[in-house]
Amino acid sequence: MNRDNSRIDEWFVPKFGPIKFRVLVGFLFLPYTAMCVCFTVLGGLLSPVIHIDRLFALAVIYFLALGLAAHAADGLGSKQIRPWANYISKRELKLLLISGLVLAYSIGLFYIINYVPFLALIAISEGFFLFAYNFELFGGFFHDNFWFSISWGVIPLLAGFVMQTNSIAISSILLSFLTGCVSYVEIRLSREYKTLKRTNTHDVKQNKLEICLKAISLGTIAVTITSVIVSYFYSGHASFSIWGFLD
Repeated sequence: MNRDNSRIDEWFVPKFGPIKFRVLVGFLFLPYTAMCVCFTVLGGLLSPVIHIDRLFALAVIYFLALGLAAHAADGLGSKQIRPWANYISKRELKLLLISGLVLAYSIGLFYIINYVPFLALIAISEGFFLFAYNFELFGGFFHDNFWFSISWGVIPLLAGFVMQTNSIAISSILLSFLTGCVSYVEIRLSREYKTLKRTNTHDVKQNKLEICLKAISLGTIAVTITSVIVSYFYSGHASFSIWGFLD
């Protein structure tokens, strides 16, 4: 089995356990998927009233749509090197893609029909980017750093606010620019880092890039957790609704 192009030795892949377990965890790109999920949470925290069930539901939606579906689509549609091709079959990737999308859109549809119809625009746009980016449609026009930052940086933040309020506000637009910039920096550094990894060039630059990627992803997670704690206690618990559909 040729593993030259594998990412099984990445820092976010466990060094223990059966190979299938390690591959599955690596396939999810957990630090980067978590960044996207964090953006949805940060968007939700901008709302005057925060429905915890919606906060959690959107986090699950993006985990399924990005962690499973988008990464499966990337494995199926990329014209470049496929990092998990030696470990995950096309049949398994198709199953992950379909199951991830079905589950994510089923949850989203429930909230669209009952509480936040404006979320439909987010669902349509993210669905478009999932296929356009990963399958390199339209001649690969959308497969670049800019559109990556829009689809997995800007829109998730807006989605978080929409999920809570069924609207868009200036504050959410402004913060989405920031999360978009963070995503742009992450994907740009990530591409350079992957190129160095594939050449097996373990130099100082590669090590610095890895440190930067760890700092960006783990820093985003830390900031989000801190923001949730601060928002909860600063609000005196009054702005947190435990179960949104009972309000």
